Amino acid sequence: MGMTMTQKILAAHCGREYVRAGDIIMADCDMVLGNDITAPVAINEFHKTGKTRVFDREKIALVLDHFVPNKDIKSAQNAKKVRDFAGEMGIVNFFDVGNMGIEHALLPEKGLVTAGDLVIGADGHTCTYGALGAFSTGVGSTDMAAAMAIGKVWLKVPAAIRFDLSGKLNKYVTGKDLILHIIGMIGVDGALYRSMEFSGEGVQTLSVSDRLCVSNMAIEAGAKNGIFPVDEKTLEYLRAQGAKEPRVYGADADAEYERVIGIDLSQVKQTVAFPHLPENARTFDEIGDVKIDQVVIGSCTNGRLEDLILAAQVLRGRKTASHVRVIIIPATQQIYLDAMELGLVKDFIEAGCVVSTPTCGPCLGGHMGILAEGERCVATTNRNFVGRMGHPASEVYLASPAVAAASAIAGKIAPAV
Repeated sequence: MGMTMTQKILAAHCGREYVRAGDIIMADCDMVLGNDITAPVAINEFHKTGKTRVFDREKIALVLDHFVPNKDIKSAQNAKKVRDFAGEMGIVNFFDVGNMGIEHALLPEKGLVTAGDLVIGADGHTCTYGALGAFSTGVGSTDMAAAMAIGKVWLKVPAAIRFDLSGKLNKYVTGKDLILHIIGMIGVDGALYRSMEFSGEGVQTLSVSDRLCVSNMAIEAGAKNGIFPVDEKTLEYLRAQGAKEPRVYGADADAEYERVIGIDLSQVKQTVAFPHLPENARTFDEIGDVKIDQVVIGSCTNGRLEDLILAAQVLRGRKTASHVRVIIIPATQQIYLDAMELGLVKDFIEAGCVVSTPTCGPCLGGHMGILAEGERCVATTNRNFVGRMGHPASEVYLASPAVAAASAIAGKIAPAV
């Protein structure tokens, strides 16, 4: 029996010719990631190991992104702990205010992840990098600590579900709509500890940005990772970001999958996930009049330049509803600069939006857009659990940048047209 793409990467990183679903392996890490929430815990655990140096100061990335610029004393203390550790250990890839970005947008932009890599991060959305043909997954802070010390992580090899994509997405339908459609089909535990492997001719029609969005939300279906095949679009992107030489793996023809699900991209519609789970996916023939109070466009899921361009296309020359607060969050400093040069920031401000420095901010109820009791927000973020963005009696509706922008104008959940 052959191996899936994920299994081939894991086999290469544990020194074995063959692995199968259920195997327990100890694998070498190409990158270990932490942020201002998870890294402080990992740093405390790292010191307990007695190690005085990290395994490789170039293979660790520490990104201050969740509560920065510091929102309170506790977040300032956590950031200082990470900052001090990075200096003490000589961490090369340390990103602080002024040169940081939301971690899962920043690492690909900086060329720190390439095809064939094994990446772990103390953040659930580390699965983003599967879009580039890497195996990447979230781990706990203690696993991060061990990996910083020895450069290895233990993993159970996941079984796989294959998603065969055909056709092409229609106008204003994006990777966000696709992944919400999939999660709506299979549920938030539909891929529990499985690898979501995407294939088919439809893959070539998806931009790298769309693929990053889809892989980012694989965890919302319970998956261990999401992964796309490497094609010319992938390689062109990696070259443009200055990534190291890719190692390209492809699934064997006789690889084993628990399920194979076919999806015609042309049939995917603009989709919104209603509270309080990403699986509560609805299309506009199922959505009534839902008045909103806030819109957030950004996050590691949808804060890339392509997302901002799409939002600006909808907002340009129009005004947001007077009762709606609209917060735009470019995912990195470079994206912010590019948005300025393209005139997008002007479009947003003239439409009545506020433009923030890069931060995770409101996505996890941190700062920069907390909801009050009874308020509703349309967000391009990735989770809409109870209390995710503020008060437990508030509501978050997940959508694409196009739908979020259209909703900002309408003052209620609305499709982009």
